[in-house]
Amino acid sequence: MLNRITVLIVGLMAASTLCSSAFAQTARQSLTVGDQKLAPAPRHDISGTWTPANGPGAAIQAGGVAAMPNDGKPEHQLPYTPYGLETYKSHKALEGKDAVAPAFFNDPRDKCEPLGFPRMNHYNLRMTQILQDEFKIALMYEYDKRYRVVWTDGREMPKLVDGGVQLGQGWGTDSGHVREQRFYGYSVGNWVDDTTLVVETAGTMPEDRVWLDSTGRPISDQIHVTETFHRVDHDHLEWTEMISDPKIYTKPWVTMSILMVLADPHTDVMEMYCSPVEMANSRNDDD
Repeated sequence: MLNRITVLIVGLMAASTLCSSAFAQTARQSLTVGDQKLAPAPRHDISGTWTPANGPGAAIQAGGVAAMPNDGKPEHQLPYTPYGLETYKSHKALEGKDAVAPAFFNDPRDKCEPLGFPRMNHYNLRMTQILQDEFKIALMYEYDKRYRVVWTDGREMPKLVDGGVQLGQGWGTDSGHVREQRFYGYSVGNWVDDTTLVVETAGTMPEDRVWLDSTGRPISDQIHVTETFHRVDHDHLEWTEMISDPKIYTKPWVTMSILMVLADPHTDVMEMYCSPVEMANSRNDDD
């Protein structure tokens, strides 16, 4: 049965780097095998099959985003705008401090809608395959067999405009045109040093189509996501995420900081899909 309990730019980059650096300092203290240090990180390369370092269940995040669980603690209260709080209250989730009974929840995933981004980073984040060439990086997620593309060829980040996003230079014949919003948005990445990639994403779906996490926290089509991928050494990757969404939140905040470990390249990734049939059977079992 499907498990329903089965993610100012300079300012964002600075805050994300600060969070990542603190996390790295803790991580590096344990990244040795006996007295032997692990191999250094390759230059401009985050490819590989990665899994959460603390085990496959460490990033399921059923109780909210990893960096800020929805548990009612004062330190985990989010900086909602009035509209953001109103939107959150309209979401009826199965998880978190305001969870409702299955008969009343309205999570888009109940209809097997695409998770969208960045929720893809906050819902059963398990084994993730990263492929790259000189122009782009593809992240292939275990859950739903979804993938997203990050362009690293120097193209401009699209701008949010009424009715969608306007593509800038580097988008070929589409440059200057307005394109539709999409579930996983438009992502552009830049290497800030030999082992750190910063990825910006915008142009995602509006708040009536996607959630941030499984506890009903909202995001809007005005969200701007900044991810930092820092390869600590050959076998470890820090994955940090920060969001800025002025329609929903009064300030940017860090949503994720997870250490990933490199898996055997021969690992066969499991198949995990949201199946409408299994979802219906699960609802019937709850009745």
